[in-house]
Amino acid sequence: MKIAKAIGSLLALLGLLYFLDVSIPGVPALGKLFNPFSGFWQNTERNIYTDEEFIIQGLKDEVVVKYDDMGVPHLFAQNDEDLYFAQGYIIARDRLWQMEFYTLNAAGRLTEVVGGGALEYDRYNRRMGMAQAAHTITEKLKDDQLSKSILEPYAAGVNARINELTDKDLPIEYKILGYKPEAWSVEKTVLMLMNMRQVLNGRSDDYRITNIVKKYGLEVSKDLFPNYPEMESPVIPEGTAWDFSPTEIPQVPSQIMADGEEIAGLNVPRSNPNIGSNNWAVHGSKSATGLPILANDPHLTLSLPSIWYQMQLHSPNVNVYGVALPGSPCIVIGFNKDIAWGVTNVGSDVMDFYKIKFRDNSRSEYWYEGQWKPITKTLEKFKLKNGDVMVDTLLSTHHGPIVYNANEERSFSKDIPVGHAMRWVALETEGSDILTFHFLNRAKNYDDYRKALTYYVAPAQNFIFASNGNDIAITPNGKLPLKWEGQGKYILDGSLASHDWQGWIPAEQNPHVKNPPRGFVSSANQSSTDPSYPYYMGWKYAPMYRGTRINERLAAMQNATVDSLRMLQNDNFNIAAREILPSLLPLLNGNSATKNNPALKYLNEWDYVNNAESVAATIFENWFGNLETAIWEDEFSYDKYLMYPTDDRMFTMIKTQPDAKWFDNVNTKNEKETMTDIVTSSFMATVDTLIAHKGEITPETWAWYLDKSTDIKHLVPQLTPFGRMDIKNGGGNKIVNATTNRTGPSWRMVVQLDKEWPKGYGLYPGGQSGNVGSKNYDNMIDKWTNGELNELLFLKDINEKSGRLKSTVKLRK
Repeated sequence: MKIAKAIGSLLALLGLLYFLDVSIPGVPALGKLFNPFSGFWQNTERNIYTDEEFIIQGLKDEVVVKYDDMGVPHLFAQNDEDLYFAQGYIIARDRLWQMEFYTLNAAGRLTEVVGGGALEYDRYNRRMGMAQAAHTITEKLKDDQLSKSILEPYAAGVNARINELTDKDLPIEYKILGYKPEAWSVEKTVLMLMNMRQVLNGRSDDYRITNIVKKYGLEVSKDLFPNYPEMESPVIPEGTAWDFSPTEIPQVPSQIMADGEEIAGLNVPRSNPNIGSNNWAVHGSKSATGLPILANDPHLTLSLPSIWYQMQLHSPNVNVYGVALPGSPCIVIGFNKDIAWGVTNVGSDVMDFYKIKFRDNSRSEYWYEGQWKPITKTLEKFKLKNGDVMVDTLLSTHHGPIVYNANEERSFSKDIPVGHAMRWVALETEGSDILTFHFLNRAKNYDDYRKALTYYVAPAQNFIFASNGNDIAITPNGKLPLKWEGQGKYILDGSLASHDWQGWIPAEQNPHVKNPPRGFVSSANQSSTDPSYPYYMGWKYAPMYRGTRINERLAAMQNATVDSLRMLQNDNFNIAAREILPSLLPLLNGNSATKNNPALKYLNEWDYVNNAESVAATIFENWFGNLETAIWEDEFSYDKYLMYPTDDRMFTMIKTQPDAKWFDNVNTKNEKETMTDIVTSSFMATVDTLIAHKGEITPETWAWYLDKSTDIKHLVPQLTPFGRMDIKNGGGNKIVNATTNRTGPSWRMVVQLDKEWPKGYGLYPGGQSGNVGSKNYDNMIDKWTNGELNELLFLKDINEKSGRLKSTVKLRK
């Protein structure tokens, strides 16, 4: 009996050891994770400010890195190649796992590390063509000596960090997910940039609005979905004279969309067009110093680690401060001694879908200009975490990839029509985006800024600029397709050459303005120009709310200071409420069913500001969505592959067309609802729902920040303890301070230019370290929440002293 027990205990022990050493799908190898010598215990930082020296193969000369009190590294190199090598090495010390996660995402390889649950997402990303495009771009960059001299040293620096890691040094995410980092490469950096192309330009409504035409006719489409909104404050000020003679613009063909039945897409949640970014610059004539001040706050998904990484780069050829994308060299948003610059997304129409006529079910040929052309077929292999391999076949035409051949329940999609080819600017393989930032980092004046922009491809960005020469400018810039008016608003016919993109808008003719009479430039993802611009860039941009508010405040601003612009970044005024509530509230105040509702009192007394404690903001924001649904869902349901008209069009209808047929709910056969019916019923339903979830109305329980519930989650959302939840702030998706439940200002920066030395201020909602055990993991969130900015330590040279410098790291060959 004793022998049997001993054998049983031994087997149990062996089983436990096996379990602790092996990863089960969805479960880390617990033995490795809890190992006291190499497990998660080793990820607790004890002293983050220690003077150190490292011998690193690959450097030409010594690089000195000085860390300040916010964990920001200031890199001093004796040549540019060492500078980029050190940039790769230093960022990898803090953010290696994040860098690799982004590239695995773009490459469609997440299933290798997180398991089969990511397979359909991986298939989608491969079918979008990002991995293939990244590979082609990488091959072409081998012939670009300047790009190579930036990208290859950067990759070598990342690899220098990877090569010195032991199991105990690995970021905790590797330990939890049970894998190790791969070698870095130029292609991985290109994949990182490809990831941003998808995030910022990877959406289309072509098939939804095409279905509206098929259901209601072209006139309804033109009425409810106009090419230019009635209310707008464009990026390039109205009346700006164009300083070029336009190239020949393609004529609109007799057929502007593909024929056929309604188009099935994949049923996915609607994207939110309100979330974008802000930037602006005031001329010296409007500033207290007599020189420009520039501000930028790009809005992205809020995450830990943050998408940005602060640093200063210094060599004999450059001295620049700002934020970089982990995985990519140079400074993307920032400033040097003479200039400052920033970016927001343009949102132009650069993704079009083409209806394809296949010869037969083999899908080997398609019809184009009177002949059958071969379909290109590519096999893609997916390696699953459990070792299995899955093979997928990708189809492609001269337009681009056919993302989905069938409407399968398992498919992951973002508004992709089935059986159609996609033309997407993100798959363009010419140019070198990284050179734009290389030259901006070194720019001294407006001409340098304009030259730098010529290298940029995608995603199109509003590049804002200010210099100590007292110039300000903005350019919606990128590779923009040359189209006929309205091309790509609807599904195009893949068999007609007239429906192909007709070339590119000449780069120098992209919209731009320098030193406008109003004394400022700005953007908030709204329409790039007024209708006088000769080229068609698209019909749908972010609503005018943020752009209008920014321009109103800047127009009234005199003697602007850094604090003036910081306060504008935190502006919570609700333009949508100001525009529409005066038309809605009389209907509620005059209705016996609603006039005594306590929620109405809050709206009547509201100052239209979405502050964190505002009860009225909670009521309005919930009601606004419900009102929109009540008006449009019966005729324009997203579930039926349609889409709602824009807010601008809805406002116009409420104000000037109270008898419009769209107020009637067609699903109630024996009734005909009026605008008043829809307004009052949606308001009462909103209040009832809020009471059901929050209890009776009180300032404490109905506060806007509680309803909005801003969370900053880890990049792997399931790692909830690694995030920060329920942050107390105001804002909203229609507000300059565009903070929602998961998105918001990912980096706030204000730069005051000066003839001698600029002053920069900034922070992001996170911290420099990607290590959850570091005090610099999320140490900037509280200040970010309060709308504060850190003064940025921009050193003139390696010898400058500062009490904020805490440690020095020397990298030696």
